[in-house]
Amino acid sequence: MSKWKHKHILDLASFSLEDYSSVMELSHRFRNQPLKGVRKLPALQGRLVSTLFFEPSTRTRSSFELAAKNLSADVQSFTPSTSSISKGESLIDTALTYVAMGADILIVRHNCANVPEQLANELDKTKTNTSILNAGDGLHSHPSQGLLDLYTLANHFKPEQPLPIALSGKRIVIVGDILHSRVARSNLWALTGCGADVILCGPSSLLPSCFSEFVSSPPPGISNDPVVNRGQISIKRDLDEALCDADAVMTLRLQKERMHENLITDLRRYHYEYGLTHERLKSCGKKIPVLHPGPANRGVEISSSLLEDRSICLIEEQVKNGISVRMAILYLVATGKGLTSK
Repeated sequence: MSKWKHKHILDLASFSLEDYSSVMELSHRFRNQPLKGVRKLPALQGRLVSTLFFEPSTRTRSSFELAAKNLSADVQSFTPSTSSISKGESLIDTALTYVAMGADILIVRHNCANVPEQLANELDKTKTNTSILNAGDGLHSHPSQGLLDLYTLANHFKPEQPLPIALSGKRIVIVGDILHSRVARSNLWALTGCGADVILCGPSSLLPSCFSEFVSSPPPGISNDPVVNRGQISIKRDLDEALCDADAVMTLRLQKERMHENLITDLRRYHYEYGLTHERLKSCGKKIPVLHPGPANRGVEISSSLLEDRSICLIEEQVKNGISVRMAILYLVATGKGLTSK
């Protein structure tokens, strides 16, 4: 049985090809296993998973909690408005309180970047075995979303064996508000890590040219890139040009809650230039899958008819896969073990 080396999952910059393979293979096993009622897996029975969400969430929080319950873990939810945070308690003291109550895994979401990493560092100083899973921090990272998007694409391209090789050499377009998207950042690490070439598309106000160098060097704290041969990142300003010969496209919503200034003044013009529609997808020259991390703004980044077209829109698949992928990372982090052969 292989050893899983990540105590915490804070971003995907430190993931190797073997790490991606472990997550994807285990996710596929969980996806194809009925897990309702008495068929729940006992893998994490007796473990306590606590969700500390300091920022609103529908899909991520519900998905993590369902994933934990499917593995028979006990689940404890935190709500900031009814906690001692409102009385001035610090984040680390809140985290330590949950650790003292027996939490094995803290799933943390925060609107400030690097909060999960800071909590992980503080917990490590106390020699606790509790793991931190980043469920989204500011503009920095959303690793579980990046992993579920990766698996969704691999399962679409090669459903019989959805592993990193299914992404190798593929051209994946990400269009929209890249600047404010932690999902885009996680996908850049994951997709290029599995050998895909990523074409970013958007106006310069939402897509600075520096993003073409995003994976060119490891971030602070990582001495060497764990992936030897990454895919490439390029930037296109014209969506029709970006979509030419693409194998898949992911569109992102305008994240106004993270914008410090009004970077888009005309939503109708934005949809005309960067919105996905059936007509626009003709530029691809073939039928390609469409992804969106949600929530979607109909008529802005994607048309309603395309959003509802299940023959090419994989949004529901992303939501479904989110549960099995999060089951996989909960299992890997909690047990520290990879897979045995069937």
